[in-house]
Amino acid sequence: MSILVTGGAGYIGSHVVRLLLERGDQVIVADDISSGVVGRIGQAELVQLDLSSTDAVASLNAAFEKYSVDAVIHLAARKQVGESVLRPEFYFEQNIGGMVNLLTAMQQSKVSKIVFSSSAATYGMPDVVAVSEDLICQPINPYGQTKLIGEWMVANASRAWGLKHASLRYFNVAGAGWPDLADTAVMNLVPIVFKALAENRQPAVFGDDYPTPDGSCVRDYVHVLDLAEAHLAALDYLEREDRQSSVFNVGTGVGSSVFEVLAEIRRVSGIDFETSIEPRRAGDPPRLCADVSRIKKELGWEAKRGLAEIIETAWAARS
Repeated sequence: MSILVTGGAGYIGSHVVRLLLERGDQVIVADDISSGVVGRIGQAELVQLDLSSTDAVASLNAAFEKYSVDAVIHLAARKQVGESVLRPEFYFEQNIGGMVNLLTAMQQSKVSKIVFSSSAATYGMPDVVAVSEDLICQPINPYGQTKLIGEWMVANASRAWGLKHASLRYFNVAGAGWPDLADTAVMNLVPIVFKALAENRQPAVFGDDYPTPDGSCVRDYVHVLDLAEAHLAALDYLEREDRQSSVFNVGTGVGSSVFEVLAEIRRVSGIDFETSIEPRRAGDPPRLCADVSRIKKELGWEAKRGLAEIIETAWAARS
């Protein structure tokens, strides 16, 4: 198959690209390289463009024709929750505008399959132990809103012109499939802790009085390589005629607290560091874990790697 991967030079995208190349697919990466790294994409072709730009549709159509593209995996997006609150217009321009251009080009070029990178941020703050895809989505920030709107857009395109689609709602992604594909952005817990240790600072824990077993927030951490494999499973799912669903959680179904993650980092790093306890952050639910029964049943996918391997691979790739 010939697959165009938007955002393919990024942390998650580069894992998807490598797996596609390893199984023999032709891969074209569309990326503006604002946060991605060209060296991560290997032998994939690079089309450098901003999906939200005025010339994006023409550039995409040219790529679709040149490489006879069969399907798209759409990962390109702005994804900092805090930034989205401060710059909501920018997030809608980038994430929704980019999706408009991508779907327009796909319709014009008759590319009829897409796997969309969504997020558990679409759920907001659900008061349940395990979040299922049937839960009503109530995102609490512009980033989560753009992801939910993206899901609506692919569903609307399906009804309007027959787009085959699958949306993957990621939970907390960490780890590294290969040392050269480390998460270089310092936006999530594990790289934030690594950065603090490198700078001889105490990592901060935001709240130790939540209604959880140890008082810290509990999250579902999924290994980035498991997540990348879920994209390939979703892509293959679109080839089937008996598709029952279009939205899937991607997680482990197992929660780990902030203190448990820190304990694992102490074990792997050999550094016996202290932490500073800070006030809770607004909008942090006590617990957010995935119900992964749907993706296991319909795609045959389940996570193979746990917290230990997540931290071990992230630490090995930290430099």
